[in-house]
Order: sequence, then C-alpha cells, then structure tokens
Amino acid sequence: MAESRLFPENFVWGAAAASYQIEGAAYEDGRGLSVWDMMCRKENAIWNGHTGDVACDHYHRYKEDVQLMQSLGLQGYRLSISWPRVLPEGVGRANEAGLNFYDRLIDELLAAKVTPYVTLFHWDFPYALYARGGWLNPDSPDWFAEYTQVIVDKLSDRVTYWMTLNEPQCFIGLGHRDGIHAPGDKLGWAQVLQAGHHALLAHGKSVQAIRARAKTTPIIGFAPVGVVSIPATESPADIEAARQSMFSVSSKSLWNNTWFSDPVFNKQYPADGLAIFGQDAPQVKSGDMDIIAQPLDFYGCNIYQGTVVKAGVDGKPEVVPFPDGYPQSAFRWWITPECLYWGPRFFWEHHHLPIMITENGISSMDWVAVDGKVHDPGRIDYLQRHLLAFARAGADGVDIRGYFQWSIMDNFEWGEGFKERFGLVYVDYQTQQRITKDSAHWYSEVIRTNGESLR
Repeated sequence: MAESRLFPENFVWGAAAASYQIEGAAYEDGRGLSVWDMMCRKENAIWNGHTGDVACDHYHRYKEDVQLMQSLGLQGYRLSISWPRVLPEGVGRANEAGLNFYDRLIDELLAAKVTPYVTLFHWDFPYALYARGGWLNPDSPDWFAEYTQVIVDKLSDRVTYWMTLNEPQCFIGLGHRDGIHAPGDKLGWAQVLQAGHHALLAHGKSVQAIRARAKTTPIIGFAPVGVVSIPATESPADIEAARQSMFSVSSKSLWNNTWFSDPVFNKQYPADGLAIFGQDAPQVKSGDMDIIAQPLDFYGCNIYQGTVVKAGVDGKPEVVPFPDGYPQSAFRWWITPECLYWGPRFFWEHHHLPIMITENGISSMDWVAVDGKVHDPGRIDYLQRHLLAFARAGADGVDIRGYFQWSIMDNFEWGEGFKERFGLVYVDYQTQQRITKDSAHWYSEVIRTNGESLR
C-alpha cells in the first residue's frame, strides 16, 4: 500500500516578515512615526543602539525580495502593513505614497504567484496616537477600525487572507507591562489589562470592517502567541495535564492562550484569569464581547518552543524542567519539535478551526563562509523536526492549512536589534546584499515536493 502524503494537497508553504523589521525608509515619503521609532531612541532600550531606520531596506528593494520569494517557490508571504506609513497621524488623512507602496508590493507578489497574507497590526502603533493615550484610550478600537477600512478599501480587490493582530501577549505584555518592547511602558495591571481589552475590541471591529467592505470574500484570522505545553509522556494523565495547562491562567501573567482567545471564541474572559487578576480585571461594557467575538475562518498561531508538563498531585499540571545541557537556539529558546504536534492538536480540539502556523523558526549563528555561502545546518534540522511534528498532527486529524517560516530574511529583531538571525536569506546590513542560506534551498525542495522530501 502506498504511503499517504504528509501534507494536504492545498497546503500553503510560506514565509513571514513584518513592516518595521524589514522596510526601513523610516522618514521617507510622508511616513509618520511609530512607537518603535520612539523606542529605538531610548537609551539602552535596543541591543547595541540598533534601529529599524534602514533595516533590510525592503521599501526600496521589494522587487528584488519578491524575486527571491519566487525563486524559492514560496506560495504565500505573510506581510504586515505599517499603520503610520499609510496614516501618518494614525487616523484622518491617508498618505498616498505609503498606500501606493503596498499597492505595488501586492501586485508584485501576485505577478510572482505568491499569495499575500496581510497582517494589519504587527506592533508599529502610530506615535501620534500613542501621544493621545495609545491602547489605553477608549477610542483606540475605532482608530484601528478606521485604519482597517483604509487598507481594505485599497487592497481587498486582490487580498483574500487577513490577520488582525499579531501576538497581543507581546505588544501588551512586553510593551506595556515589562517595558522591553515598544512603547516601553511599565504600567500597573489594571491599565495593562484595559489596554489589552481595547486591543481585543480593535480586533473585533477590524473583523467587522473587513467583512463589511472587502471586495473579495475574505478569509480572516489572527496570530496570537501559541503557548504550548508538551506532555512528558503520552500517558492519558500527562496528555490531560498538558491540555489543562494550555487552556488555563495559572499566574499573574499574559503568557497564556486563554486571556486573549476566550473573549474571541467564548465571549468572556477565563474565570481562572479573572480570579487571579481580581479587581485589576478590565472594565467590560455591555456589548463589548459581542464586538470581540466575531467569527473567524482559521486559527493562526506563532509557535517556536514549548514547555514540558506532567500530571502531578491530583492530576494537576506540573512543569518538568529541561535537563542540563538541553539544546537551545542562539536566542536561548528551547528546541522542542513536539510543540508543533501538541500545539496544533490542542488548538484544533479546543477551537475547531483550521490551523495555520503563522510563525515558526530559529535564530542561528549565521555568517558568510569562506566559500561565499551561508551554511545553517541547525536551521534545516530544526525545521525538518518541527515540520514532521506538524505533519503528524495532520495525520491525527488536525485540519492543517499552512506553514509560514519566520523569517524570509534576517531582520531587525525588536529589542535584540540585528543580533539575532532568523532568516532563510542572509542580509549583509552594510551592503544590503542578500545571500540565500542552505536552509532556503532546502525549504524550496520541501515546497516543491509538498513536504515529501522531509521523509
């Protein structure tokens, strides 16, 4: 009997990037400032004082970059729009030069037979709106809805796939509580959670705007962090403990799945989270949850690593520490390929929505070798293990739809500046030369064979 295929016939193979991380041209063609422009000017906020002022200069080199995507056979490219590039003040007058850039980029992608997957918010919040209170302002959901309308009116004749917010755990938690991402605030929990509530309302209003105005039938999701628990063994008790762990709030932290997903899918904040946050819980007005809980077409999740969990006393989840010397990436993230099996499986069981891995990848110690090439065997090994785990999820009945490697090219890695290299394509930031790494050629073959080369 012939072996069944690893991935579905219409599975989408892609790669991802985000506007502030690659575009550069921070002060060109009428672009307004974002909170990341502000963050990059804070003393000691970014590693080695790096900024995204130039980054990968994608704004000027997008044609070359799309040719690279085409040469690798990418079927999808997950990009984000820079809100202040198209609306310099965040609302009001649109910047035609900024809109026209994305217009040309979408056309270029389609001509190269690369399907655009557009993320509306990947963290570059307009500084002009931050000065008006940012996500703490109750008007912020309406600001985001207005911005969504501008983009949908311009691009939805050609763009079908939309994501609203990328990783609210990060831009709210790391940005407003921990202060290590833009805007660099360290607010009390009541303010942090209220900002998060406004972001959820922004998500809902954005989905409403897309559905109301899109010129082609839209397919909509969002892209939260996938916080994954991996069972220590495949015993029923450990699997149940991992499942519980993935859908609970166990500490005063946003590093979980349910605080941002339960309002979207269940019209309520999780009861365990409300108990933990107590009087700091956000003020929810009548009708808020109806706005937030708009129907979605897929569940996007960004998964890089997982935590191992076992059934402890009374079956309660207990974290199993990694043994000494356990493998890590250059970023010191744990290498846990099983996260791409258990994460998608548990999300599918919980939400019954098709699963897209909207980010997955690894930071490696990459440099140009004496032969002029970039050899990154660690990345190839990482991707192979994770993709086989994702294929296993599909074999076990999970509706897997697509995989977007992070990232198409090395770029500005937020607080880490240019220290971390996640790309399939190496970028020399002094010359802006692009060099396809060994992993890019390997991934190209994975795409060509729809994953069969992984066997």
